[in-house]
Amino acid sequence: MTLPNHEVHGTREVPPELRALGSLPDAHYADLFTLETDVVATPEDWARAMLGDVPSAGETLIWRGFLGLRLHHGASPETVAGWRITGRGEDWIRLETASWFLSANLVVKASGGQVSLLTLLRYDRPIGHLVWPPLSAVHRRLAPGLLHGGQRRRAAQVARG
Repeated sequence: MTLPNHEVHGTREVPPELRALGSLPDAHYADLFTLETDVVATPEDWARAMLGDVPSAGETLIWRGFLGLRLHHGASPETVAGWRITGRGEDWIRLETASWFLSANLVVKASGGQVSLLTLLRYDRPIGHLVWPPLSAVHRRLAPGLLHGGQRRRAAQVARG
């Protein structure tokens, strides 16, 4: 199956109605990446297609190694890639975790021929202001690939039935 190669649009200007889907109203960092797609899936299916049931080696390195995020081990219906599912609606799902110095949300929204990935971070200790900015540049380079990879994996799942 050949999928159109739509560009992923990223912004640091997150609309208030999307920020409200997170559990961190006082987040210090927010970004939003959106992909237009013909692939239809629930927000949870999109999250699992993008991130997997358990974190990859690279995700583990960044999330646990650099950020110290507490992730659940093993696949579970209550987690995606080790992040707890803490909220959901008809067209969105919120994943949440924290470390000793920051709290994090990932929100996946799927509607209207688009899928979006929202990242929210709150620095709970001053070191967060030092650690995240350089890692955020890596995050912003990797996020479009998460959306494109999720689209490929989800389309393949649908094609297999």
